[in-house]
Amino acid sequence: MMADSGSNEEVAVIGNTDITSTESESNIINTMVERETALLRKMEINVAEAEKRTGKNTVNMQETYTVYLIEIRPAETVPGVGAPAAPDTLWRRYSDFELLRTFLLVTYPYIIIPPLPEKRAEFQWHKLSADNLDPDFVERRRVGLENFLLRVASHPVLSNDKIFFFFLTEEKGWREAVLETGFQDKADSRLKSLSAMFRVKNPDKRFTAMKQYSDELNTVISQLLRVRARVADRLYGVYKVHGNYGRVFSEWSAIEKEMGDGLQSAGHHMDTYAASIDDILEEEEHYADQLKEYLFYTDAVRSVCKKHDLIQYELEMAAQDLVSKKQQREELATGTVRVFSLKGMTSKLFGTESQEQRESRLAALEQSIQEGEEALKEKNTECQEFVQMAWEDIERFKEQKDKDLREALISYAIMQISMCKKGIQVWSNAKECFNKM
Repeated sequence: MMADSGSNEEVAVIGNTDITSTESESNIINTMVERETALLRKMEINVAEAEKRTGKNTVNMQETYTVYLIEIRPAETVPGVGAPAAPDTLWRRYSDFELLRTFLLVTYPYIIIPPLPEKRAEFQWHKLSADNLDPDFVERRRVGLENFLLRVASHPVLSNDKIFFFFLTEEKGWREAVLETGFQDKADSRLKSLSAMFRVKNPDKRFTAMKQYSDELNTVISQLLRVRARVADRLYGVYKVHGNYGRVFSEWSAIEKEMGDGLQSAGHHMDTYAASIDDILEEEEHYADQLKEYLFYTDAVRSVCKKHDLIQYELEMAAQDLVSKKQQREELATGTVRVFSLKGMTSKLFGTESQEQRESRLAALEQSIQEGEEALKEKNTECQEFVQMAWEDIERFKEQKDKDLREALISYAIMQISMCKKGIQVWSNAKECFNKM
């Protein structure tokens, strides 16, 4: 992890641009995994590998898909035992991860649920395959799925969920256990959420501001990813042109006696340089995936804000319904009608109701008002609790976001500096070759 912004350690890290492959991989896999949750103190979670399989889908048609091997092992070795325990393993499809996340979204509407990696490649530079079965894409998705599991496992609330634990430990029967929870019946329809968003009269300014920030962050990261894809296209072309240098130097060396060896060596350096761009841009894709994670996080933030709008709207509707019932009681008790109503017209046409009918209606209204007051109280408590829990998670997310994006951008800058140093080294080597001619 990086040091605080004013410390000497951070300057040293930024200055060290020669990162090893191990350091690079640890930077790519994520940054903000809190090891303080009971689950991560108890077990280590890895998505170890991906495997392509062929089988029949729900409509009995042949399909090719990818499954991912989840490994679980004890986090602490037992004293006196030599070798660590063998990991428990199980296979999951991407659709299983989707079902888990949907369950968490519905069950914990006040939490910003970590996003899954993209199902199909977006913001790609044109030389990169967009096939979702491409080995490089599958590998990046494997890293993203592992990161998703670690995000959930590091969350103080989500890490204690039983369905999540079953997902990690029970290969058979897990999907049935999820469906038995009935979470699908609790899911709010999009139309209902959209209606609440536009009809709520007193929105919470904090959630409105958070929603606006989320939209702006989405726009900024999208633009950044598009720029990065365009730069990658141009960089690819520049590097591959160096391969032409190599070809020309090699052909030139064939017609020279004194200069032949130097030209041949320089051409070899150029060929090596041109070939290195594939690995460089593949590593860049991992850093782009870290930005994409927060692009997808913006949807999770908006989901929490929309749920708050819905609860606020239901609270306002309960309050409005109670006011209406109290007005009816007053009108019934005094015999006056303040506004035009069907009941007022009925009484004029067919005569006023008897004392017994009025008392019966008053009793029913009193009961309805009492129930309405209880419902309003419950909705008010629900709204207050939601705001408290949601804002606590939003503050946690903000801290995580600032730290993650800062480290991802620093690591990306380090990679770019290292890449430029390699370019300088290639031309320095070529210069030495020319000096020896």
